[in-house]
Amino acid sequence: MKSPERIVIASRVSRLALWQAEHVRARLAQLYPACHVEILGMTTRGDEILDRSLAKIGGKGLFVKELENALEDGRADIAVHSAKDVPMDLPAGFALAAFLPREDPRDALVSPGYARLADLPPGAVVGTSSLRREAQLRGRFPALEIRPLRGNLDTRLAKLDRGEYAAIVLAVAGLKRLGLGSRIRAILEPEESLPAVGQGALAVECRDGRPALVAALAPLHDEATAACVRAERAVSRALGGSCTVPLAAHATLANGVVALRGLVASPDGTRIARGEVHGDAAAPERAGEALAAALRAQGADEILASLR
Repeated sequence: MKSPERIVIASRVSRLALWQAEHVRARLAQLYPACHVEILGMTTRGDEILDRSLAKIGGKGLFVKELENALEDGRADIAVHSAKDVPMDLPAGFALAAFLPREDPRDALVSPGYARLADLPPGAVVGTSSLRREAQLRGRFPALEIRPLRGNLDTRLAKLDRGEYAAIVLAVAGLKRLGLGSRIRAILEPEESLPAVGQGALAVECRDGRPALVAALAPLHDEATAACVRAERAVSRALGGSCTVPLAAHATLANGVVALRGLVASPDGTRIARGEVHGDAAAPERAGEALAAALRAQGADEILASLR
């Protein structure tokens, strides 16, 4: 295909977000050596407000809106997001054009003093930014003290190193991408901490009505990752999920079949609805909708109603 002349990538300016944007920039530069690819760094509302939880200030969409504004007014052509930060329903005129191959989607325990969650003594302070992680931690370890943890990855690690927390729980993917894999004390299997929708995957967003740009992005797209993330996003969409809801969904793909697990929990972890379904990878949203129905049969609607 004809090489694009110029592509501008909108990105948040955190170290991890810029790594992600640079990763996409490098891939595009490799594909289209004659194309000038540049990164437009932006600070979002989600980056600016660090003294309150995301659930209380409007959710993860705060990490996306300013980037979408740059797409809308032509300052940028594409935006690179962590897929877990992308709201379930995009504004009219926007599309997710590509999902890159997924990094490890699991959660990680990071701690200077403890190798396992089970080793933490009663009252030990564990930090997390996620209601999903908090609910699962409280459900398994009610004696731990769970405290909010905001800020970029480096800020969170610095708070741990200052002794403000005995341990923190972060995404494996972010640690690996920034060369911080050595900080991981334990990887939490999905049975211990079911990942967030889209965790570990990168999504590339653009405006509708740009077929040449979408075609240029096609070589970046990984269909297996897309099938899994689309299934997970369908669960969340069907249940009205956002970061104000302790909801998890994790899909794997084998032999054309999506295996999808999910849960909805009360923030204190005392009520958890769990489910698992299998579906056709060619129609992953159907698996997501089926799992949402299974979670409703386990009491998800009652749990969600109690959060409103």
